[in-house]
Amino acid sequence: MTKTKSLTKSLFGGLAFSVALATSAFAAGVDVNASSTGLAMQGFDPVAYFTEGEANKGSYKLTATHDEATYWFASEENKALFEANPEAYVPAYGGYCAFGAAMGFKFDGDPHQWKIVDDVLYLNLSKDIQERWVTDIPGYIEKADVNWEDIEDADPAELLQ
Repeated sequence: MTKTKSLTKSLFGGLAFSVALATSAFAAGVDVNASSTGLAMQGFDPVAYFTEGEANKGSYKLTATHDEATYWFASEENKALFEANPEAYVPAYGGYCAFGAAMGFKFDGDPHQWKIVDDVLYLNLSKDIQERWVTDIPGYIEKADVNWEDIEDADPAELLQ
């Protein structure tokens, strides 16, 4: 095991195992981080990050499906924008933690820990992880992009072994 992977496992600690178990039922073979019911982003509206600059909870009454995941929206306008071009709004790495992807893992992305970089929405696991990620955003995105090719379809629990 490399020093980086060992450090990352320590950094994420026991939370990693519980997150992996929570997402593995739906995530196995699927590149979107969604609940076992298929709800993406814990019900937060992916368009609101771009249009309102904040994390807003969507409504179960306003939904759209993309890549086998269901997204909720705060308004009909946001739903229409998403349906016209979902790829412009879905978070990178299927909504998994951007820092985790850079380290070769799939951890839940927290809808409150986010940043838009070059018109792409990135989520991170926690405030501490977000603070670490912003110290080298371009470097972590580059690593995550490379790693994502290998981990996209992997079950999160398998990546911890």
